[in-house]
Amino acid sequence: MKTKVAIAQKPPVLLNLQATLTRAVETLEEAASNGARLIVFPEAYLPGYPTWIWRLRPGGDMALGNQIHARLRENSVDIEAGDLQRLCDAAAKHNVVVVVGLNEVDSQYSGTTLFNTVVIIGSDGQILNRHRKLMPTNPERMVWGMGDASGLKVVDTPVGRIGCLICWENYMPLTRFALYAQNIDIYIAPTWDSGDTWIASMNHIAREGGCWVLSTATAMEGSDIPDDFPEREALFGGDDWINPGDAVIVKPFGGTVAGPLHKDKSILYADIDIEDARNARKALDIAGHYGRPDIFHLEVDRSTKPPVTFVDKPL
Repeated sequence: MKTKVAIAQKPPVLLNLQATLTRAVETLEEAASNGARLIVFPEAYLPGYPTWIWRLRPGGDMALGNQIHARLRENSVDIEAGDLQRLCDAAAKHNVVVVVGLNEVDSQYSGTTLFNTVVIIGSDGQILNRHRKLMPTNPERMVWGMGDASGLKVVDTPVGRIGCLICWENYMPLTRFALYAQNIDIYIAPTWDSGDTWIASMNHIAREGGCWVLSTATAMEGSDIPDDFPEREALFGGDDWINPGDAVIVKPFGGTVAGPLHKDKSILYADIDIEDARNARKALDIAGHYGRPDIFHLEVDRSTKPPVTFVDKPL
C-alpha cells in the first residue's frame, strides 16, 4: 500500500524558536492537507542550522560567536520542559508522523551543552525516538556536544519502520549498518549538505540498505536571515543562496523518484510503498544473508551517556 510522504525545506526563523515552531506547524498542516502521512524537516531546523560558524574567522570573531551562541542556547529545545508540545499536538491532530531536526539543550545535565538532535514524533503525538549526532563536523564542535548511541534505533510507525542519521553521520559505515540491522523501511537523513555528491550518497545508501531514503537541507537565501541577527550584513549581506536545499526521495536499491528540490523553499512530495524496501533486500540484504554474520559482528553500546561524567574521589 502506498503512503504519501513530504519533505519540507522552508527556512526557519533563525534563532527564534517560537516563530520557527509556528512555521513548522503551518508547514505540517499544509502537508497533511495534501495527504502526507510522514513529514520530514531538515537538520537543526529548530531554530535553524548554525550556518554562521562556517563564516566566522577562527579565533578572530570570538565575541560575536559568543553573542550568537547565547541566542541559540536561549532558543534551543528542552524536550523535558515540553518545548516540542506544539508540534506533538499538531502531529496527533492531523494523524501524521513527523521527523524534525533541532538544537537541543538538556536541562537534566548542565543546561548549557547543546546537541544536534533529530526526533521522531508518532501520529499519536508521542516522541518515539531522540537521536543526538554522534560526531559534530569541524566548527560544529564549537556549538554541539557529542551524542551517544541511545537513539541509534529504528522505530515502528504507521508508515513503516523509520531510522535517522544526521548529515555526515551518513558517511559512517558502522552507524549506517546499525540501522540496516534493524529491518529499516525508511531511512531519513536530515542534513546541511546538498549537491550532486550528497545525492549520489543517498542513492548509494538506498542500494546498500535496500530502503527508502529521504533527505534534505534547508533552502535558505541571505534575505531569510532576520534583520536582528548580530552582524547580519557582515556575515550574510552579500549572499544570494546560502543553501539550495536539494530535498530528494530515493527508492530502495537506488533511483531518484522525487527531487532534488533545488533552490525552492517549498515541500517535496512522493508516494512510496514500504514493501518495495523489503523486496529490495531479497538479493542484497547486507544485515542478513549477504552480511556473513558467521564472520562479522557489530556491537553497539546504546546506554545513555551524560555529557560529563563526574566521579568524586578523595584527593
